[in-house]
Amino acid sequence: MFAYFVRRLLLVVPTVFFALSFLFLLFFALPGDPATLLAGGADRNPDPGVVERARERYGLDEPLYQQFGEYWGRAAQWDLGESFKSGRSVNDILGEKAINSLRLAIWAILIEIVVGISVGVLSAIRRYSLSDKLTTIATAAASAVPVFVLGFILQYLFAVVPEKQGWPDWLHLRTQGLGPDTWTFFFIPTGEQWRYLILPAVTLACVSTALAARMTRGSMLEVLRADYLRTARAKGLSERKVVTGHGLRNAMLPVITLIGLDFGTVIGAAILTETVFSWPGLGSAIADAVSERDLPVLLGLSLAVTIAFALVNLLVDLSYAWFDPRIRLGKDAEV
Repeated sequence: MFAYFVRRLLLVVPTVFFALSFLFLLFFALPGDPATLLAGGADRNPDPGVVERARERYGLDEPLYQQFGEYWGRAAQWDLGESFKSGRSVNDILGEKAINSLRLAIWAILIEIVVGISVGVLSAIRRYSLSDKLTTIATAAASAVPVFVLGFILQYLFAVVPEKQGWPDWLHLRTQGLGPDTWTFFFIPTGEQWRYLILPAVTLACVSTALAARMTRGSMLEVLRADYLRTARAKGLSERKVVTGHGLRNAMLPVITLIGLDFGTVIGAAILTETVFSWPGLGSAIADAVSERDLPVLLGLSLAVTIAFALVNLLVDLSYAWFDPRIRLGKDAEV
């Protein structure tokens, strides 16, 4: 098991290196000169001397291979540089934005786990029933609705409508910003905070929850037809023990993969959700960095997201061994 862990961990290093290297080179392939933007933008016809000083100030006049080597030299020491735009340390920006994205991601994944798996299991147990058909329709519709469309619909239904109808103030959900920043144990909202969290969390979780429900249903249907479950029933085990103790555990492997990938994804790929709800997280910060050609911020935040994604994948792989020891291949399988 330890050898398996080491092999998987070593794969994280090349994954992070090649992902960030590709992003670094892609940045310089995009049209536009970062130094010109720093000097005020091409539409303002900045003084060539100012542009040149900006290029020298941020090392943009050096050969590309030298910039590449210097960046990774600093990144190896977790020195992510300073923002071209604001002059702030990227480490500080990362610490500020990452915690907000992590809070949103945790609640989105919790919704996916609780709702998606529960709905999928119930739908599989009650196959071809009315509730199963309604679940199939609802999950298909949820998977097809674009995130930004769903976000605006929820804003209208749970913020605009309650205000127009004069509903009690505690029923009004907030649609913009982070709120009063009151949290318990770093991610549990207290006081007014839940009003700001619930809509972006539901929006971010909607598609992944629908996919988790459909995958859980399909996996459970396959497992419920297995011979070992018929044997368990023949031994006199209750249906609840058969489904939860034997069926669900073996049906979880593909679902774990999906949830693990989703957790890594929602941390950095929630750009649309964070933009619609003005949630100050990594996704919106990366989008701003791209539009402003702010290379240190773009690379620094992307590096953190890539590492998080790779580590989550590592945890997913290791969790397979708990659910199904057959996953441990080669020498590990013989231990």
